[in-house]
Amino acid sequence: MLTKTNEPVVQMRGIVKRFPGVVANARVDFDLQPGEIHTILGENGAGKTTLMKILYGLHAADEGEIRLRGKPVSFTSARDAIAQGMGMVHQHFMLVNPFSVADNIILGQPSSRKPLMDDPKLIHQRIRTLSEQYGLIVDPEVEVGKLSVGQQQRVEILKTLYRGAEILILDEPTAVLTPQEVADLLPILHRLTEEGKSIVFISHKLDEVLKVSERITVLRDGEVVGVTPASDVNKADLARMMVGRDVILKVAKEPAQPKEARLQLTDVWVDSDRGLPALRGLNIEVRAGEILGIAGVAGNGQSELEETIAGLRKVKSGQITICDHDTTRSTPRDVGRFGLAHVPSDRYKMGLLPDFSVAENMFLQRIGESPFTQRGVLDWKAIHQQAQGLINAFNVRGATVNTPAASLSGGNAQKMILARELDRKPQVLIAAQPTRGLDVSAIEYVHSQLVEQRDAGLAILLISTELDEILALSDRIAVMYEGEIMGIVDAADADIDDIGLMMTGSKPTNGQTRGTL
Repeated sequence: MLTKTNEPVVQMRGIVKRFPGVVANARVDFDLQPGEIHTILGENGAGKTTLMKILYGLHAADEGEIRLRGKPVSFTSARDAIAQGMGMVHQHFMLVNPFSVADNIILGQPSSRKPLMDDPKLIHQRIRTLSEQYGLIVDPEVEVGKLSVGQQQRVEILKTLYRGAEILILDEPTAVLTPQEVADLLPILHRLTEEGKSIVFISHKLDEVLKVSERITVLRDGEVVGVTPASDVNKADLARMMVGRDVILKVAKEPAQPKEARLQLTDVWVDSDRGLPALRGLNIEVRAGEILGIAGVAGNGQSELEETIAGLRKVKSGQITICDHDTTRSTPRDVGRFGLAHVPSDRYKMGLLPDFSVAENMFLQRIGESPFTQRGVLDWKAIHQQAQGLINAFNVRGATVNTPAASLSGGNAQKMILARELDRKPQVLIAAQPTRGLDVSAIEYVHSQLVEQRDAGLAILLISTELDEILALSDRIAVMYEGEIMGIVDAADADIDDIGLMMTGSKPTNGQTRGTL
């Protein structure tokens, strides 16, 4: 194991970064010791990623100084940082899906001009050696597009190690991972530090931060509000530092009072994009005034279920009914008219148009409706007035009616989508991965909104790979495995071990029938 010294490998002093109308970093100090995992924690928009992009040469600081191994540095590009032994794994991976693992790892690297050093066999062998050394097992010859998200992340980490990185910056590394993939990643990070690497871990997930970190720096509104050893704090302490107030970490809700069925799937079969069965005879019923949670490891039919109900994927056989309307072959516009609202799992691909304004994103689906259209002409005054009301009601921070949606943080983009969908006064809501990538304050807000809507009589289908979220919000829990429902339990009586077994394909111990709800 590495013997740690008192000399930081990274020192950042008085870092200031301004963007038009925003101070992203306000005289931030940060340091990283050799062989430690130091987490930068904060809400979306707190300045975490901006600070690390400055360190990595992707942004230039307006003020301040950076020292690397005691020497002043001024990087003008990521290439400068890489040459000094730094590597950054971004939240959205920088991989080319049709290329192999090996091709992705060497992509962009200058040729050595030495034939033996560019020999594919030697490259593959070096990748295998690194992967075994750090527990990042992946086949260098496999096509990246065929890997799971967790395996793709391993490729990104291997890419930095292949280039000789001693300092790794991991930006929200668990945001898109399943619980199983997170459990695999955290020991790998400790192994990297045991081998002498130093890691900056950017996150807002409190459980993981406490498990993996040695020290934690908390940012709020671009400023450092505290630096603490992880052993000295708990989740409530960290949440209070992040938000500036006490945060309710446990969902408060009364028992559900379910009424009539609003959403029904009867023996529904659906194919995947590859033409293979993705949903296998699904039978689901969601009632007014309840939250039915769909639990399962990602890739077991959840995305196909979401798209099918929303009218985005063709049904091979079976029937879907929304509020007594047969929507089996309906378009997304039709299912919306019949009472369905949809908070999609991928907010950027399916939930918004990044280059359009907040107001435009909020009312794209309602063009043609009064009062937003008068005699075939958009009434921008009515649109902006309603949009501003939703911005205020849902606390979409940093937004005006004319703000491009692309400039919103993940949490505020999600609030905008939630505001849009609920403003349509739906009867049924699909909430798919509703808090993926959100910070603790945004998660608290989204959860409270879902419970409030349930209590108002909305039928909610919650699809989430976060088991804690499923357990906290659901009234009933259905577990999916390979496109089938393995069983259903009342949330109040849920046994985590039983749910875990069903997530891997085992039948529940209570003997309930597979495939029915």
